[in-house]
Amino acid sequence: MPDLPLHPDTVAVHAGRSDFGALGVHAAPIDLSSTNPLPDILHGGDSYESMATGGHPLPEGGNVYARLWNPTVARFEDALAELEHAEASVAFGSGMAAMTAAILAHTTGSGARHIVAVRPLYGGTDHLLDSGLLGAEVTFCDENAVARSIRPDTGLVVLETPANPTLDLVDIAAVVAQAGDVPVLVDNTFATPVLQNPIDLGAAMSLHSATKYIGGHGDVVAGVIACSEATAQALRRVRAITGAVLHPLGAYLLHRGLATLPLRVRAQQAAARLLAERLREHAAVAEVLHPEFSDPRGLVGRQMSGGGAMIALRLAGGYAAAELMTGSVRLFTHAVSLGGVDSLIQHPAALTHRPVAPDARPGADIVRLSIGLENVEDLYADLDHALTRAQAQAPAMRSGA
Repeated sequence: MPDLPLHPDTVAVHAGRSDFGALGVHAAPIDLSSTNPLPDILHGGDSYESMATGGHPLPEGGNVYARLWNPTVARFEDALAELEHAEASVAFGSGMAAMTAAILAHTTGSGARHIVAVRPLYGGTDHLLDSGLLGAEVTFCDENAVARSIRPDTGLVVLETPANPTLDLVDIAAVVAQAGDVPVLVDNTFATPVLQNPIDLGAAMSLHSATKYIGGHGDVVAGVIACSEATAQALRRVRAITGAVLHPLGAYLLHRGLATLPLRVRAQQAAARLLAERLREHAAVAEVLHPEFSDPRGLVGRQMSGGGAMIALRLAGGYAAAELMTGSVRLFTHAVSLGGVDSLIQHPAALTHRPVAPDARPGADIVRLSIGLENVEDLYADLDHALTRAQAQAPAMRSGA
């Protein structure tokens, strides 16, 4: 990449391509090798040790084995790090594998056994933290209680903004200030690097379920964490030991998806903003949850460059209306996940947040919308049809008629 500052749209297209000229290729190559030839025992062994402990392959020793290193994955990591203004990034086989690695890297072997987690969080993250599966003790709190929740053995603060599924905003810089020397991990999945860069705000790590907007087409499952090189080394060590690797084909799809990420996110955001405004006037909707509608601190514009492409609706007819609405859409796909080019609808309390403790679970009256690239009028007509049906039939369902 040139030394002069480049617009993020240009970075999205060109990042991770620095070796293409030497390779004589224009499109990203895919290296599917599971193992690599060794020059000799000594150099191969030194390269193996470097990678197994979180470092890079040694030029004279080679890549050795795909669980330790893959050039296709490394190109995607370089590109994502550049978009996130980070020194490095580490890719994993899923977003939950990435979160698991972050927890293990910051609570194992260092005397730190405690995590502070700011709710609400994605249901899988909340469930992982609450389960005790990884051996860490967790204190759940809101963003104003982070400082008093920190203990001498706290190794990590975890937050998500905008939060899944209620779109709550958390002031990243304020949490970082409260955390002091404790590293802060921000789940940046909903915002993407296009709208928010947590590293610039003092966070130690910016995590993505790359399955979502980064991939953008619903055809790859992956996770990635942008961070410092020192943190990346700790994360790569966990990845090498646990085998939570990203397949090279997935990395290729993610790298290709980055080129259109800014265009997709901005178009989806514009459509979501129009739909959110219209849905506020719909008789079947009790409340539209969107970052721009509940932001007294002005975080949209200061922390985020826009409100994003996710919407949550509180339905006047409660769970019965949610059940009817999700079953009545025709363009929206009733499915979990988000961030793809096609629009999705799901009921968080029954699906993605089902494992969450009842007192932290989203309301049964909430449905979540991921807005894609379809025509806005077509999307509104589909939602209006489903909402009107739900409004008409939900009372009968509740009464058992």
